[in-house]
Amino acid sequence: MKKLLSLVISALLIFVLAACTAKESTGSDSKDKDSGEKILNLNNGSEPTSYDPPIGFDSVSWNSLNNLMEGLTRLNAKNEPEAATAEKWKVSDDGKVYTFQIRKNAKWSNGDDVTANDFVYAWKRLLDPETGSAAAFLGYFIEGGEAYNNGEGSADDVKVKAVDDKTFEVTLTSPQAYFLSVITNPAFFPINEKVAKANPNWFAEADSFVGNGPFNLKEWKHDSEMLFVKNDQYWDKKNVKLDKVHWDMVDDTNTEYQMYQRGELDSSDVPADLSEKLYSEGKVKVEDQAGLYFYRFNVTKEPFQNKNIRKAFAMAVDQKQMVDYVTKNKEKAAHGLISPGFNDPSGKDFRKVSGDLIKTDATEAKALLKKGMEEEGYKELPEVTLTYSTDDRHKKIAEALQQMFKENLGVDVKLANMELNVFAQDQKALKFQLSRSSFLFDYADPINFLEGFQTGQSMNRTGWSNAEYDQLIKDAKNESDETKRYQMMYKAEKLLFDDAPIIPIHFYNQPYLQNDAVSGIIRHPVGYLELKWADKK
Repeated sequence: MKKLLSLVISALLIFVLAACTAKESTGSDSKDKDSGEKILNLNNGSEPTSYDPPIGFDSVSWNSLNNLMEGLTRLNAKNEPEAATAEKWKVSDDGKVYTFQIRKNAKWSNGDDVTANDFVYAWKRLLDPETGSAAAFLGYFIEGGEAYNNGEGSADDVKVKAVDDKTFEVTLTSPQAYFLSVITNPAFFPINEKVAKANPNWFAEADSFVGNGPFNLKEWKHDSEMLFVKNDQYWDKKNVKLDKVHWDMVDDTNTEYQMYQRGELDSSDVPADLSEKLYSEGKVKVEDQAGLYFYRFNVTKEPFQNKNIRKAFAMAVDQKQMVDYVTKNKEKAAHGLISPGFNDPSGKDFRKVSGDLIKTDATEAKALLKKGMEEEGYKELPEVTLTYSTDDRHKKIAEALQQMFKENLGVDVKLANMELNVFAQDQKALKFQLSRSSFLFDYADPINFLEGFQTGQSMNRTGWSNAEYDQLIKDAKNESDETKRYQMMYKAEKLLFDDAPIIPIHFYNQPYLQNDAVSGIIRHPVGYLELKWADKK
């Protein structure tokens, strides 16, 4: 790994140059320190993919959208679901029917009442195959939801209904212990049907956006900045302390850090080149986060249609070297799919029970590569391109992978990068051979990540299919016996890694720097950024 260490040294030069290229804010009164207003300054990283709730299925969209809109429930400071747009609910004896009472004073930012029909409209739209939501699978626990999304049923078969203007009812396929947590997710936010039908692109600009959360979208200068202001129509506005939230869109961590140092941002990620120094000084705060940074093989493209070649590339990766010398933010090296922190009915951690399902072994990797090439009749391995979305952190990991493949397999891999929105579209369309990815858990259960690799799932993005795996996930989602359900999930994870459609890199955590004057920001380990209770002195 001598060449890998040289990458770290060269990165110091990048950091020095970053100070000279730091983006100047184009904001005006949004950052006025003399206004007497409480203004929080954050970085969104890049342009949101979409503020259409079922479409923006990524952190650059949903972290911020979570503060513009609100579902029936919202995660509190203890990461537990509590009453939000719904003030109360009741559950049927069989645990399958939930009836929610929506608050009388729940309003849209344009003054309209939030109604039960707004949820009916939004949840059916999430599941509508015409919507093309990558998050649709989250709604498969609704009776009729999966069939509708797969084109085998109709919207009328989806068991959600407005009992009256303020009473919403949903019927589940089976009792789900995590249901109230799932529906805190932005995919389940309501949509003002009247507004959406009058303007199908209501979510695309600040002047047409209508939300029901703690803040309103006041300004949106695309690919540059956004300004949120406190929503005076919000039912719980008395507990919202901030007047404004200003968001920059800077995709370079070193530039972000320089802005933080100058007081232009109230929070920053930790630059890898300074992590050791900042950690030693005690300046870094670290929160838990359930999720995985990984790479996807496209099993429909050469040479990764071959399982042994995929395994060779996976075993050539040294995850420990990656977290120790490249990312340097105290992440845990990943040798499986499911993050630590999910306990089975016996109280044992899923990750410890399932164990390490992939190991670093250069000798075995070379042998598997040779075997796979013989199986395919390759005298030379087809050219391989590794693609990542533009970001300095992704670039460093991609360069380290490139070096590992060279050193451990003798394979020269090309690198390519592109802007996030285009990258995401092309990855879903299976245009890449090998590409970076990440997954943050949408709700606190291992099935959330496992279900994404079923055949045809929009989150699969590998072309991989395994009938036994599909059946295990289907059975697990309908199994009420928790011990049996976990056994199905353990088996499914092992099947996934035996076929090796992915390379795990590291499990996520949330290291960050934050202005001491700021308090009350909640970074959920499972869920999205919460600013409702944030404050600034």
